[in-house]
Amino acid sequence: MRTGLLYRFETAVRGMTPFLTTLFLAMLTVVPLRIPDFAPVTPSLTVIAVYYWSIYRPDLLPMVAVFGIGLFQDALTGTPRGLTALVLIIVQYAVLSQRRFFHSKTFLVEWWGFMLVSPVAAFASWLLASLYFAALVAPRPLGFQLLLSVALYPCLVWLLTRIQHLLLRSA
Repeated sequence: MRTGLLYRFETAVRGMTPFLTTLFLAMLTVVPLRIPDFAPVTPSLTVIAVYYWSIYRPDLLPMVAVFGIGLFQDALTGTPRGLTALVLIIVQYAVLSQRRFFHSKTFLVEWWGFMLVSPVAAFASWLLASLYFAALVAPRPLGFQLLLSVALYPCLVWLLTRIQHLLLRSA
C-alpha cells in the first residue's frame, strides 16, 4: 500500500512540475538582492517559464494555472491585480498558437521566438500599467527588463530542460 501511495504522490509531483517551477520563479522575482534600483528591471522569469512550458509541456500548465501564478505574482510585487496574469495568458496563447513550429526546432530558433514574444509581453505590461495608472509609465525600466530577460533566457532554459528530463521524462 505504501508503494502505491508513494507512486501516486510522485506522479502528482511530476505532473505539477511546470506549475511548481513557474510558481517558484514568480517568488524568486521578489527576493531582495540588495542591488540598487534592480527591482524595476528584474528579469521576467515567469514569462520565460510560461514560454518554455507552453512549448514542451502545455498539457501540464493550463491557462487557469498560468492565470493563478500571474495573480500570485501581482500580489507579491504590488503590481495592479491581473496585470501579470493577463500578460502571461497573452504569452501562453501566442506560444500555443505557434507550438508546432517551435517544438522540433533548434534552441536558436526557440530563443529567436522568445525574442519576438518577450517585447510583446513587455509592451502589453507597459500599456496595461499606463492605462491602469492613467499616465504614461516610464518605458526605460521595461527595456532593461526585456534585455535582462533575453540574456538570461539560455541559462534558465538550460535549468528547466534539466528539470524536465529529470522529473518528467523518467516517469
